[in-house]
Amino acid sequence: MVRRRGRRRMKSIPRMPLACPTKVNERWSMDFVSDAISSGRLFRTLNVIDDKSRESLVGQVAHHHSGLTVSEQLDRVGAQRGLPEVIVADNGPEFRSRVLLRWAYARKVRIHFIDPGKPMQNAFVESFNGKFRDECLSEHWFTSIRDAQATIDVWRRDYNEVRRHRSLGMPPARYAALAPTCPEPPTDTASMKAVVINYDPSKQPETRI
Repeated sequence: MVRRRGRRRMKSIPRMPLACPTKVNERWSMDFVSDAISSGRLFRTLNVIDDKSRESLVGQVAHHHSGLTVSEQLDRVGAQRGLPEVIVADNGPEFRSRVLLRWAYARKVRIHFIDPGKPMQNAFVESFNGKFRDECLSEHWFTSIRDAQATIDVWRRDYNEVRRHRSLGMPPARYAALAPTCPEPPTDTASMKAVVINYDPSKQPETRI
């Protein structure tokens, strides 16, 4: 008789509502959006936005994502503009992975996990996802993963730099240039490698919510 291994249950921690960010780069949100290329093969886009400026910081297309690929994208953006104090995410396996939790611990970034089944607790990125699907994914037919990435990159540039955002009254990138910004210096990702390698998961504190 084959013994079945029981599912690991996540510890229930009461979530506290987050106040709206007051500065650019104070808080980011991330989520995945699914679509398919012409062959029918599925892909997902990792979207990361700045909750204050509404900028699209990441729009990475891939057939498969992991905690490692997510952390690499966050480091890439962090090297350019610094990392936020908080990142809001759902309870997906990529965001709950040990790799990403180690990354957050090493870089002193707090990951705020929303309640399961409550996507509106991640309202900023959900609003962006709706625009992204209606104006980009639903309007194009992708022949390959490269075609999807190239098309999405063009759409993101237009979204960030050209068109007026209704809530801001100007393009997100222009708003970010004018608004107060958290004084987080760019992350030296090379110096962090030793911290991640020497990190002991058994001594990991509970993720602060």
